[in-house]
Amino acid sequence: MTRWGEPSRESDALTTAAVVEQAQIAIVVIDRHSYLRYWNPFARELFGFVDGRDHVGLSLLDIGIHDSDREHAGQLARRVLRGEPWEGTFAVLRGDSTWIHVRAQAVPVRDDETGEIDGITLIAREALRGGRVEEQYGLLERIGSRLAGSLELDSTVKGVAGILVPQFADHCFIDLYEDDRLIRHVSVHSEGWTPPPRTWVEIGEEVRYPERHFVTRALRRLETVVSSDHLFASSPNDRSDRVSRQVGVSSVIAAPLRARGEVLGVLTLALSGLSPRQKNTYGGFDRDLVGAIASRVALTIDNARLFEEERSTALAFQRSLLPRSFPPLDGLTVAHRYLPAGPLKAHGHGIQTQVGGDFYDAIPLSAGRVGLVIGDVEGRSPQAAAVMGQLRAALRAFAQADREPADILRELDEWVRQLGQPDGNGGTWIPSVSCLYMVYDAWSRELSYANAGHAPPLLVTSDSVQPLELALPDRMLGVRAKSGSGEDIVYHQANLRLPTGATLVMYTDGLVDRHPVGGRPDPERALARMTERVAEVADKDVEQIAEAAVNSVPGELDDDTALLVVRTNSDQLAVSEGWFRSDASTVGESRHLAAQTFKEWGMDRDQAELACLLVSEIVTNVVIHATPRPVHRAFSGGGILDSESPGNEPGADEFDEDWTDLLEAAAEEDEAVEDPADKEFLLRLRRGADTVWVEVFDNDLRLPRIRSAAADDEGGRGLYLVEQLATRWGSRPTPDGKAVWFEMPMFGEDGSEES
Repeated sequence: MTRWGEPSRESDALTTAAVVEQAQIAIVVIDRHSYLRYWNPFARELFGFVDGRDHVGLSLLDIGIHDSDREHAGQLARRVLRGEPWEGTFAVLRGDSTWIHVRAQAVPVRDDETGEIDGITLIAREALRGGRVEEQYGLLERIGSRLAGSLELDSTVKGVAGILVPQFADHCFIDLYEDDRLIRHVSVHSEGWTPPPRTWVEIGEEVRYPERHFVTRALRRLETVVSSDHLFASSPNDRSDRVSRQVGVSSVIAAPLRARGEVLGVLTLALSGLSPRQKNTYGGFDRDLVGAIASRVALTIDNARLFEEERSTALAFQRSLLPRSFPPLDGLTVAHRYLPAGPLKAHGHGIQTQVGGDFYDAIPLSAGRVGLVIGDVEGRSPQAAAVMGQLRAALRAFAQADREPADILRELDEWVRQLGQPDGNGGTWIPSVSCLYMVYDAWSRELSYANAGHAPPLLVTSDSVQPLELALPDRMLGVRAKSGSGEDIVYHQANLRLPTGATLVMYTDGLVDRHPVGGRPDPERALARMTERVAEVADKDVEQIAEAAVNSVPGELDDDTALLVVRTNSDQLAVSEGWFRSDASTVGESRHLAAQTFKEWGMDRDQAELACLLVSEIVTNVVIHATPRPVHRAFSGGGILDSESPGNEPGADEFDEDWTDLLEAAAEEDEAVEDPADKEFLLRLRRGADTVWVEVFDNDLRLPRIRSAAADDEGGRGLYLVEQLATRWGSRPTPDGKAVWFEMPMFGEDGSEES
C-alpha cells in the first residue's frame, strides 16, 4: 500500500467491482422503465431479495417498493430521468413480507457515448435507526402522508404503528377511551416478538395504569413524557415487570392523543434490546417529535370516529329500507346480502359516505306463490336511497294486490316518473331504475316475470351455472321522461318452468363492477369469476352460495350491491284439484273432496272442519254468481282487455254476495241454461309445510267484496266468515276470470302434530 497521495501500485489496487461488492450500503441500478440491471450484495439483504432468484429484468416496483409508495417512487424516477438528483425516504416490502423505510439517493446514469440518460443509480440504507434528525423529520412527513387519506380507525392506528416499529421504536401501544375505559387497540413489536400470555395487556382488553406510571403522568399533565429511569418501579404487575426486564426495555415515550379539547387515548413507544440501534434512549427531540406525531394521529382518529358514526347512521337508514328477514316460504329457501359502497373521494369535499338504491324483496302472495324482486336505483346518494324505499313499498303494495308482473312494472314506471325533482339547472332529475319482478309458483315450478332493464339471474342446477334465459329486457323505469319523446313504454310478460331443485342468484351490477386495484372494472370477466365460484358450491346451502357470490370478485366496491339467492324445493308440497259444474249439487261434492284431501294430509280435525266450512262458503258464491259461459282476459300494453260477458253489460250487479237468490233458485237457473257444462269452476287445494291454501277459479270477472248484512238478510255473511276465520283471504283476476282464495294453518293453536 502506498502513502496517501502517492499513486498506487497495480497489484495493490482494488477494483471498482470489489469495492461495490463489499460496500455496506445498497447500490441498485435500474433502466428507464424501472427494470433491475444490477444490485450489490448489501442491496440483496436490505431489499430482501430472497430464494437466490435472478431478479434482472424485473420491475423494482413489483419486488421492492411498497404499494403505498408506488406513486411516490414514480415521481422520483421521472425527476431523476430529467437529470435532477433526488433524496428521500420510502417504504420497501421485503421478500419475507416485512417492510422497512429506507433513505435513498438517486442520480441519473448516462450513456458513455451519447450522454443521454438511460437509467438510475439508487444508493440506499435503512432509515431512522441511526437517529439522524433529518431522518426523523422524514418520519413525521411519512406519517402525515399516510394519515392524510385514512378514515378507517383500525387501519389508521395499525398503519401508524407499522411506520414507527422497528425504525423508531421496538414497541408501540395505542390505547383509546371507550365509555371512560381505556382499551388497547394496538400492540406491535419488532423482530416478530410477542409478549407471553397474561403479561402485557392484549388488544381489546382494558388497560389500568398505576398512579405513578409514566402513562398516568402523561394523561394527567396532558403532555408528552419521556422516561429512561425507574421504568420498572411502577409496573402494573409482577408478570409485566418480569417481561419488561427480560426484553430489556430501556426508554419510553407516552403522548396523550387529544383532538378538539378531548383526550382520546395515549400513544406509547419503547426501546428495548430486540433490535440493534446506535442509541437506546429517547431524548428531548424525540419527545417533541412523538408529540407532533400524536397530535396528527389524534386528529385522524377523531375524524375516523366521526366518519364511522356518520357512515353507520347512513347505513342504518338504508338497511331500514330493506327487509331484515323473510317469513318461511313454502317451496323456497332464501338468502340475502346487502353490501354498501366504499367511501367516495369527492374533489374538494374530502371523503363522503355513500348510500345507494339497490334493493331486493321476497313477497308472500296468494296461494303460496312468492314475488321475487331485485332492482337498482340510479345514483349513489341519500336521494337514491329514499327513492328506493318508496319504490319498494309501492312494489310490495302492488304485488300483494296480486297484480300481474307486467302490470306492476307499468304502474311503477308511471310512479317513478312522478318522483322527479329540480336538478338545480332548470331541469328535472328523474331516477332511472332497473327492476326484475318474478312470481314463482312452487307447486307447478312456473315462473312468471317482467323485466325493466335488469341483468338476468344465474340459474344454478345440478349440471351447470349459467344466466337464466329471459326474454329481451324492456326499458328501465323512468326513462320515458328522460327521453322526452312521450312514447308509450310497453312491459312484456313471459313464463318459464324451472328445473327441479334449481337455484336463482339475483344480483345488482355493483357486484360485477368492482374496481380491481390498479385496473379497470371488467363486468364480463367478473361475471365469469362469479359463475365459476358459484359452481364450486352449487351443492351447498343458499347461505354458502351467497357468501361465495359476494366474495368471488376482488376489488373495491364502488357501488352498493344487493344479492338474493333463492333455492326451489318440493319437500312437503302437495296439491289436489277437481273441476265441478256450477250447480247446487256440486257444493257437497267439492266439500267432500276437501275433507278427504285434508284427512290424507294429516290436517288437524278441527282445522279441517273449519276449512271445509269456508270451502262451502266460497263455492256457494261461485254457484250463485258465476257467469254461465267462459270469459277471456288478455294482458296487453294498453291494459286488460276482456271479452263480452254479462258482468260487463250495463246495469250488471257487482259481486256483492246478495244471497236472496238461494241455491234452489240457482238450480232452477241452471236448468234453463242450454249447455250447463260451460258453467264450471275449479277447486284447487295446496299443502305447504304447515299451511293449506284453498283456491276457487271461475269465469266471472267480478271480484268479491264483503258487505254488511242486515239482521233479517238471509245471505251476505259468507265472506265475513272467511274474513274472520281464515289467516288470510283474497281474490285476483286471471286470464279467464278470477280466483278466490284463503289460507289456514294445518294445526290449531295447541300445536298438535301430524300423526
